[in-house]
Amino acid sequence: MEPQDKASESGRPPQWSLDTIYPGYESREYKQALAELTAQLDTADGIFSREALKTLNPEVWLIRAVSAMNSLRGRFENLFAYAYARYSTSTRDPQSLKQLGELEKTELRLKQQEIAFRNCLKSIKSSIDAVLASSDELRQYELFIRESLQIQSRQLSSAEEDLAADLNRSGGEAWSRLQSTLGSTLTAVWNSESGETMTITRLRTMAFSPDRESRRKAYELEISTWRNAEVAVCAALNGVKGFSHTLNSRRGYASTLDKAVEQSRISRKALDALIAAMEESLPAFRKYLKAKAEILGLPALTWYDLFAPLPERGGEKQKRVEFHGAADFIIRNFSSFSEELAEYARGAVKNLWIDALPREGKVGGAYCISFPESRESRILSNFSGNLRDISTLAHELGHGYHHHVVKDLPALHQDYPMTLAETASIFSETLVAEKALQEMDEASGLLLMESSLQDSTQVIVDILSRFYFESELMERRADHELSPEELCDMMTDAQKKTYGDGLDPDKLHPYMWAVKGHYYRPELAFYNFPYAFGLLFGLALYGEYRQNSNGFPQKYRSILKDTGRLNAVKLTAEAGFDIEDINFWRSGLSVISERIDTFARSASALK
Repeated sequence: MEPQDKASESGRPPQWSLDTIYPGYESREYKQALAELTAQLDTADGIFSREALKTLNPEVWLIRAVSAMNSLRGRFENLFAYAYARYSTSTRDPQSLKQLGELEKTELRLKQQEIAFRNCLKSIKSSIDAVLASSDELRQYELFIRESLQIQSRQLSSAEEDLAADLNRSGGEAWSRLQSTLGSTLTAVWNSESGETMTITRLRTMAFSPDRESRRKAYELEISTWRNAEVAVCAALNGVKGFSHTLNSRRGYASTLDKAVEQSRISRKALDALIAAMEESLPAFRKYLKAKAEILGLPALTWYDLFAPLPERGGEKQKRVEFHGAADFIIRNFSSFSEELAEYARGAVKNLWIDALPREGKVGGAYCISFPESRESRILSNFSGNLRDISTLAHELGHGYHHHVVKDLPALHQDYPMTLAETASIFSETLVAEKALQEMDEASGLLLMESSLQDSTQVIVDILSRFYFESELMERRADHELSPEELCDMMTDAQKKTYGDGLDPDKLHPYMWAVKGHYYRPELAFYNFPYAFGLLFGLALYGEYRQNSNGFPQKYRSILKDTGRLNAVKLTAEAGFDIEDINFWRSGLSVISERIDTFARSASALK
């Protein structure tokens, strides 16, 4: 029996292994990959040059240039993903910090290459249409080529872009790491008598405790812990957003949101339709929150009740979900849709591609990361044993399956936007939830339905509050540095706008701006609405599957495969949807609204 099989058979939740990517920083494989990347960059210097353009016709040059970009992206992302994966499970590891720093230096040169490529591309702009018409090979890269021309139109001078990339290492990226390190290492005293402490990540998992007093205590400790660190985290947020605003302004973006829309490969019309539909749906979500309060016997939910489990029928205590039981449940339900999807998930568990449990030094939340050259992925979670963890695991395995579908494509076609990145994860999550509801008895089904509504509330209601917050943040940051008090007021105001009378207005979470790492990524902004996009697009896909399952798994696979080749408007149009029409978003929200009505009826029956 292989070691990974023994780990699985033991029943212990897995801790991932990265040895098949690289055996270690000192290994021959890792050092060789670094050396080969340097050699590729040297070669690219000659390709992305005016001299090369003089000796080659536009088509031949562009074929060579695209090939070089594929090689550079694939190798660099493989190396960086490895270092980040190691760092995210041990944020104090000096080796990982050093390697991330070294790779960021290498990324500077890669960005210089990309600037040179785009400048060369501009010089043959008049030939692009003819080249794309005559070359089947290059036509597959039309989106990348035209996006590169669009980026070049906003590009600063080569010297300025080089300086911006260099400063980012000690600017935006350094501030981002500060927030990540604080979020993974801050602790609070849980029991003063015994001296027991908890990381802030573990305190957040207490939100799922069936004991309200424990939830309240954890919530208050989390708030006070963030308050003690607010000066440092506030400086980090001001640093990241100030850095981003300055660069986006100099590059000619009317707003940071305009850049986010462009990066998401959607249109502003599609975003406006999405936000309007989300706003329309708020009364339904407040209905759910009030119904949950009724079941829990509370006059109103507080923030620390949002993830509270429902009481078992007959007062029976909820059973803790074990990791391998959750994984087996997901795999079985994946099988009913696609054996390829199930086989991917089965392999991820067996081959130790998942790091399951929270521990000190490990970042919070969950993510899936891909290794383009190794053609593998890894999933980080903080599995605590509640029903919602099943959805989270299914979600991340959906991301992993998306990576699996595109793993044999060129690196440029594995690069899809945030909006479409959430499609596979939400679809997988919905698939598991719907199948589970069909199999479970009424009591268990109600628990799972509530877990699903928890997630939907986060993706629609909380995401909308984050969108409001970040919109105001970027507007104010253009004028001045914000104080912790100002940020807290903005956050609670945004939460009041979306949660409304569904939550006690005196028990919100003013420090969510410190919690969410998405705010601290200098290369991205508004990493919130893509989740809502993914949820509702995933629900629309699931609705089509429910109506006509024959041949749908292959159609679904084709959609995922094209996410790096087509923009979201065109891709969804080919799937038969108009994302610029508010009715499309309403159709996805209607699925959630039906669940809320069912849940509310159950709540009334339990009075």
